[in-house]
Amino acid sequence: MIEVKYFGAVAEKTKCEFEKLSFSEEVSLQQLLQDLNDKYEFESLAFSVAVNQKIVSKTSDYTLHTSDIVALLPPFAGG
Repeated sequence: MIEVKYFGAVAEKTKCEFEKLSFSEEVSLQQLLQDLNDKYEFESLAFSVAVNQKIVSKTSDYTLHTSDIVALLPPFAGG
């Protein structure tokens, strides 16, 4: 199972802090994000994506594995 963690406005939109998702075959990060967008309608939300605590591009061709943890993070503010 792939664990997806939600933070900030994304957590408010999903009404949960995390969920575990199961896929019958390998899934790409882009497909996971599309599935989540279809489910929660994230269009208006700005967020970054981290896989196993490393920031990755939402458009990267990244294949997820069953032990991966994906985090949807709010925009970072400088300081």
